[in-house]
Amino acid sequence: MKRQSLAYTYVTILVLLALSSLGYAIHQVALPGPQQFAILAIFVILAVLAEIYATWVPSYNWEISSSIAICLASVFILGPHLAVLAVFLSSVISELLLRLNSEHPNDTAGLVPIAFNVSQLVVTVTLAGLLLQALGRSSLELIQPIDFALAVAVFAVYLLANLSFVTGIVAITERKRFIPALGRSMRQFIVQYLVLCVSALLLTALYSISVWHVFLALFPLTLVHISFRGYVQLQTEARNTFERISQLLDARDHYTAVHSAEVAELAVELGWELGLSQQEIEQVEVAARVHDIGKIAIPDSILLKPGKLTDEEWEKMHEHPVVSAELISGLEIYSSVADAVRHEHERWDGNGYPDRLKGEEIPLLARVIAAADIYNALSTDRPYRKAFSREKTIEMIGEMKGAELDPRIADALLRVIEAMPSEDLVDDAPQVQGAEA
Repeated sequence: MKRQSLAYTYVTILVLLALSSLGYAIHQVALPGPQQFAILAIFVILAVLAEIYATWVPSYNWEISSSIAICLASVFILGPHLAVLAVFLSSVISELLLRLNSEHPNDTAGLVPIAFNVSQLVVTVTLAGLLLQALGRSSLELIQPIDFALAVAVFAVYLLANLSFVTGIVAITERKRFIPALGRSMRQFIVQYLVLCVSALLLTALYSISVWHVFLALFPLTLVHISFRGYVQLQTEARNTFERISQLLDARDHYTAVHSAEVAELAVELGWELGLSQQEIEQVEVAARVHDIGKIAIPDSILLKPGKLTDEEWEKMHEHPVVSAELISGLEIYSSVADAVRHEHERWDGNGYPDRLKGEEIPLLARVIAAADIYNALSTDRPYRKAFSREKTIEMIGEMKGAELDPRIADALLRVIEAMPSEDLVDDAPQVQGAEA
């Protein structure tokens, strides 16, 4: 609830700033001439199309579109005040069109995202325009070398403001660290952003020839858009593939699917407790969600066996982390966590599997997932035993320090367990030695 209230406050402040910017722009703007009016109409239409066909990036939980180039070109050509009006009109129109095409067009809950999307764009363009004015320009013609330097400076302000506003709301609602998330988003798409900056400069240069020459810039803008979509489509297809595999696994062994989701949630909490970076926490979550996907290669007679496994059956079961790593290693979205998935069942004392790594040889992410995995295995019912009590779970994890678990991570896990609501933990249950997820 506190996070939700903070998000509403954040959006409210942005809305108030946007209204102030819009009011000031209306008060200051001069009546546009025929050529300015024509380019204003063109930019509004292009920006609406760009927003409607924006690319959703699941890993960042926001959209990216080529409208950045159009908004920047609006500032350069129309000047700060008309640019604010152009961005306001295009963003409102695109949001309304998207809302009409949504499954719940009359749902008032969608008004907050609309208010945020429109407001952050208006404020972003206002900040870019203020820099241009502070540098003594009402527009840019890109004639002198200094003009290009000024254009890059305005682009930097626009990009930083836009990403900061979006990262801010994501950081609030999803408990992410602002600075690492902002830096990661900049690094991930820096090439596309630079191309959009060049596209804005191209739009500005073409406008100096005639209004209609602006349409020549649609080709590179379209290429940037396709590049965004291609990259994200690869990620989405990979996610969808493993979601389908998880659904198949769920049909065979409901426990495993639920287990992976719970391990991912606990691993993230453990990552925060350990002070891991935002990138490491995101990798932990991704890896934990697929760490047991290799069990799809384990026969039902072993995976669903209610009794004790034979040595031969344990040998077969021990193959699943290798299978999991092999399944995901060829995909870009999972390539950085393949080692963590492969070594999640290694032990701190070197008696784990599949490669009998020891201590710091085991990847850090694998050690974090292992701790979350073991806790979940101890605290939930398994086919061959009932869950352990809270006290017994804490006791057993303490005994595993320096054996199964990295001592530092085990201590962090115990702190996380102690902070859990008591109703999330089980009552007394029969004692069974060891834990196997």
